[in-house]
Amino acid sequence: MNHTIAIVLAAGEGKRMKSNTPKILHKAAGKALSEWVVDAAAEATGQPPVLVIGKNADMVKNYFGERVRYAVQSEPLGSGHAVMAASEFLAEDGYVIVVAGDMPLIQSQTLIRLVQTADEQELSACLLTAIVEDATGYGRIIRGEDGGVTCIVEHRDATEEQKNVREINLSIYCFASALLREALASLQPNNTQGEYYLTDCIEYISAKGLRVETVSCGSPDEWMGVNDRVQLADAAKKLRRRINNQHLLSGVTMIDPDSTYIEASVIIEQDVTVYPGVTLEGDTVIEQGAVLYPGSRITNSTIGADTTVQNSVIIDSCVGQHSTIGPYAYLRPGSHVGSGCRVGDFVEVKNATIKDGAKVSHLTYIGDGEIGEKTNVGCGVVFVNYDGKKKSQTIVGKNAFIGCNVNLIAPVTVGDGAYIAAGSTVTKDVEEDALCVARSRQKVIEGWAKRRREE
Repeated sequence: MNHTIAIVLAAGEGKRMKSNTPKILHKAAGKALSEWVVDAAAEATGQPPVLVIGKNADMVKNYFGERVRYAVQSEPLGSGHAVMAASEFLAEDGYVIVVAGDMPLIQSQTLIRLVQTADEQELSACLLTAIVEDATGYGRIIRGEDGGVTCIVEHRDATEEQKNVREINLSIYCFASALLREALASLQPNNTQGEYYLTDCIEYISAKGLRVETVSCGSPDEWMGVNDRVQLADAAKKLRRRINNQHLLSGVTMIDPDSTYIEASVIIEQDVTVYPGVTLEGDTVIEQGAVLYPGSRITNSTIGADTTVQNSVIIDSCVGQHSTIGPYAYLRPGSHVGSGCRVGDFVEVKNATIKDGAKVSHLTYIGDGEIGEKTNVGCGVVFVNYDGKKKSQTIVGKNAFIGCNVNLIAPVTVGDGAYIAAGSTVTKDVEEDALCVARSRQKVIEGWAKRRREE
């Protein structure tokens, strides 16, 4: 296939979104609208697309960084004008894909098929079309006596006869690069909108006696555009269904796919079971055999093989194999839980390491610390990591036992095999195999309560 670049048109203001965020940066299934298009175009061409941007250019550049090349449309004067802004990227040979940036369901395979058709048939232009019952609002494909495409007429400029045409333009094109440059130079805003229509390039190329053909788009989902938040929600739903179906076909069990939210970047291995109400976001990896019970949210984290997560939140963290998390556990960024561990009810872990076989069963805060192998941490334990100015670490060795309602005042170290008695407040290091009792001796005054009541 000839050298191909892609131009993604993303300069529209998207006023119908009623938002301070550019339309193309609104998220659908975890990715910005134009990000879906950019990724499909990059996969189809093998190189970074050219993103045509306009208002709020800085916000768009901050999002995409160096993943794309940029062209700036100074004012919104139509699709042809937008492509003119990217003319410096047009080569003297090869092909150019032009696609709207608000069509997140377009797939790379469709773009590849469009370019392959142009390449194999040596076409000057090729465009994606569809046959619909109601063509209102779409540009009509006008064909000549020989069946070839002669022009595209926008709905607002069409005659009554032309409005009866059911074949519509889907705003996805493949042009011979040199011819596109030539056609752009001929554009004039001779229409009711006073804009430069990219569609006029088709008429220019056809008028030169060059071949323009079409490729049918099989799925109506792919050419769905997003102009408001109702359409955004619809597109996001379709994308989630596509993502979930891919996981199902790869050996993942979902009890109810329609109530399971999984972003495109998530990796799930086979034989994982996902219950309803689970949310998986970002660069998350769920390893083979894991079970995710309802109400869990996992973001940018790894869950090891055969681990279960129940109704818990895990963010920027890592959990090993054969561990149990939750219910109602909260693993904050920087948490590392080993294999064979238990992190139970209402346990919060932040920037801490819990090594293999350790158990932190309930109502405990582990912050800025380390728990050694096979150590047991009782109910209500607090790693007191902040003194009002700085945060410090607590280190607990392996095979230790931390009793209920213990406060470990950082910085402090508890040695291997040590025991901390329930209710202790520990401010000094505890040697290995030692017993630490840091609490007042119990005192019982007989009859005190009765005398108080009598008084």
